[in-house]
Amino acid sequence: MRPVIYSMSVSLDGFIAGPDGDIGWTVPSAEVFRFHVEQTRTVAAQLCGRGLYETMLFWENAELTDEAELEFARLWKPLPKVVFSRTLTSVEGTARLATDDVATEVARLRAQPDDGIVAIGGAGLAADAIAGDLIDEYRQFVYPIVVGDGTPFFPPLVQPLGLRLVESREMGSGVVYLRYQRLR
Repeated sequence: MRPVIYSMSVSLDGFIAGPDGDIGWTVPSAEVFRFHVEQTRTVAAQLCGRGLYETMLFWENAELTDEAELEFARLWKPLPKVVFSRTLTSVEGTARLATDDVATEVARLRAQPDDGIVAIGGAGLAADAIAGDLIDEYRQFVYPIVVGDGTPFFPPLVQPLGLRLVESREMGSGVVYLRYQRLR
């Protein structure tokens, strides 16, 4: 069964976006970007909310010259994507609009026979998956910045989540990658 991961860049104080949705501080260094490219190789399907989907549309038709960016686009474009939105009526490329709730869509993707992970991106969608206890791993790229307020990585929780650190890596830019598995 495919594992489900939630991975985002996050400030030291736990926000994926600052006040007014600012994510300018999350621009990855070349080292962090290459790490993202390698992680994308393991993704079999991507679930995203409308905001993340619209942000990532750049990669569908961008005219790129940088080799790492070209490689990411080659991996991203064919990736099956399920978009959760109350306002979009159509999506592009290999994306489709979700027809069911997050638990049903996750169950459908988990059950597929091929290898790879199901990735969830976007705080609102992840909050629903966290509430449904659907996430197996949490991956954070912790940036050395305190933004003070904004969109939190974790929603308010009814009860604590037990996690086990399984990997960490410090990047030259000061970003720290943390990978936690859910204790069950």
